[in-house]
Amino acid sequence: MHDLFFVLAPRYLPRLLEGALVTVQLSVIAMAIATALGLLVALGRMGKSRLLRFVLNAYVEIFRDVPLIVQLLVIYFSLPSIGISLPAFWAGVLGLSLNLGAYMSEMFRASILSIDSGQREAGLSIGMSHASIQRRIVLPQAFRVALPTMGGYFIALLKDCSLVSFIAVNELLRQGSMIIASTFKSMEIYLLVAVIYFVMSFVASRLVGLIEWWLTPAYLRSPSLVARITDGSAR
Repeated sequence: MHDLFFVLAPRYLPRLLEGALVTVQLSVIAMAIATALGLLVALGRMGKSRLLRFVLNAYVEIFRDVPLIVQLLVIYFSLPSIGISLPAFWAGVLGLSLNLGAYMSEMFRASILSIDSGQREAGLSIGMSHASIQRRIVLPQAFRVALPTMGGYFIALLKDCSLVSFIAVNELLRQGSMIIASTFKSMEIYLLVAVIYFVMSFVASRLVGLIEWWLTPAYLRSPSLVARITDGSAR
């Protein structure tokens, strides 16, 4: 333990933090793309076009049923054979986004369906269009319902980013593996990697709780919500 805190940590922590920064960048970009993709897919699957529903349902089933690591390997190693070549970082972003977007489409669909249909009927009765009802009434409420689940997906995404090390992205786990290859200090380095993952997930969970509190109307804020944010259960 002396070597861990006084030798290895000061020497290799900067490299691990560089990898952690790449992990955060991957997670934030993939989460933004997956959120937009998931919402569009959810709306499309609830539309009237049978062909569109079939295509989107096929997308959701494929990307939920095939392991993420296989998807990443296909995107990075197989797509170049048909002329589509992506840098490792953006191949990772694409794979993570497509995979998470499939899950988030189901989350958004359930959140939208959870909104009372009476609110849609009330909007129609005062002359609002369907698009306006979705934009001004349904989607804001659905987003707030979905937010805790989205937070959980983001924390899972932080950890899933370790899989992009298989396609040569120098994120946190790959940086740790390269350090281990040169030092043979596997237990100590993996412990540092685990601590960094814990810190990132812990901070992310608190941020999600604060966002949930901020988006909750003042009259609906309760001591129980504050307690959930404090103890980290607002996920």
